[in-house]
Amino acid sequence: MFIEIKYTMKIPLALSLLTLFSLVITGQQVKTTGLKLPYLGQKPPGITPELFAPDIIATGFNERDLTISPDGREIFYGILTSRHITIMHTRQIDGSWSEPAVAGFASDNRFFYLEPCFSHDGKTVYFLSTMPPPGKEPKPRWAYQNIWASDKLPDGSWGEIYNPDTVLNRFNSQFYPSLTRSGTIYFTRSDEKTGKSVILRARKSGNGYGEPEHLPGAVNGSGNIFNAFIAPDENFLIACVENKSNTVNPGFVNYYIFFRDENDNWSEGISFGPEININGSNAISASLSPDGMYLFFAAQKTSEEMKKLSEEKTLGSMIRFLASPQNGNYDIYWVSSAVIERLHPEKQPE
Repeated sequence: MFIEIKYTMKIPLALSLLTLFSLVITGQQVKTTGLKLPYLGQKPPGITPELFAPDIIATGFNERDLTISPDGREIFYGILTSRHITIMHTRQIDGSWSEPAVAGFASDNRFFYLEPCFSHDGKTVYFLSTMPPPGKEPKPRWAYQNIWASDKLPDGSWGEIYNPDTVLNRFNSQFYPSLTRSGTIYFTRSDEKTGKSVILRARKSGNGYGEPEHLPGAVNGSGNIFNAFIAPDENFLIACVENKSNTVNPGFVNYYIFFRDENDNWSEGISFGPEININGSNAISASLSPDGMYLFFAAQKTSEEMKKLSEEKTLGSMIRFLASPQNGNYDIYWVSSAVIERLHPEKQPE
């Protein structure tokens, strides 16, 4: 789902960003650590959220929707600038990471692309695009929101996009695909007239999908809900929820988790705490690392450093502000997945 936000215009030749890329990406290049998965060479966080890859992925633009390949060596994520709404891609080659660039399947500037999600085998990426369905004429901005896919080719590149199944894309507004290990796809569908969103799932059926079904009231009855990530084992779902009962970050969309048992019963939504539902920030996207160790989420925050920088009002300070994370735009954070386990109903005191 797209939430309309005000863009801060980025100076294309911001010296700090160019200098960083020349030293970190194109020169020395980011090296892997001894971790099981490389994570762009970043030091893993604990139970306190931290920016993910500052100045590499968190750059001052609006970034969201991060997905990592099962082997950890490819990353897709969404980026929104004053000129682009698209999906970025970086991959590890011979121990070094490529400079993030627009994904080949998301390079048509006539359309928007967001919300990538790897399949469990890493051979397919699903995502939202505003490209018109076959036989339809293009329409401006968000008139079409459908789920598309791209398959990985033998040479490691990504192929032309295609409609994975018309049963998913029956209307003009379905988005945010998320897949389980067995291939079940969860996604959001929004009513064109009311704007009310619900979460659906469709089980894998042959080469396509079965009839999508609405999740029960424990999930869809919690408020306006959208952009849901499903755990690979289908044990929990993290979604963005707008309701009046939230006391952690009232008046904003918040991250909630819904637990599922082996009988397909769902718990009521549980709000994450203020470390993840940051005061004044709308929830927009969450995902889990392929090893299950880290939760990624997007949030808006203006650091004290950025507040002070914005008060200087010189051209140099403006350039640095626009080229820095935590300037009020969306950044991607990560945190230990222990924060999820702590919220499980069985872990709560009597």
